[in-house]
Amino acid sequence: MRLLITATAALMLATPALAGSHASGYMAAELMQTCQDADNDARGGAAAETECEQYMLGFVEALTATGMAGAGTEICPPAQNVADEVRWAYIRWIYGDFSARKAMSAADAVLATLKDSFACS
Repeated sequence: MRLLITATAALMLATPALAGSHASGYMAAELMQTCQDADNDARGGAAAETECEQYMLGFVEALTATGMAGAGTEICPPAQNVADEVRWAYIRWIYGDFSARKAMSAADAVLATLKDSFACS
């Protein structure tokens, strides 16, 4: 049952990302703000950190569970500290071309971050 839920979540995340749509309405700039709030607010950052890191972990785990990440694919997520490594990579990637990337869907932006920052060698 857990695998079915994970696979369904992966399809929901990956389908808009692969199609280039903004179906979820959750935009890259919103996720970036949440991820930055996690680093910048020592008192209230716990909720933002949880939201950001759970989004990142869910995305990576869903891609891995469906065979879209891991050995033999384009994306090889980090072996340790996945949530932090992906969060930091995401912030750096967004700021690499902020004007264009902030308007992407969060799913498109995370997928592009993973492909760019964690490409399999």
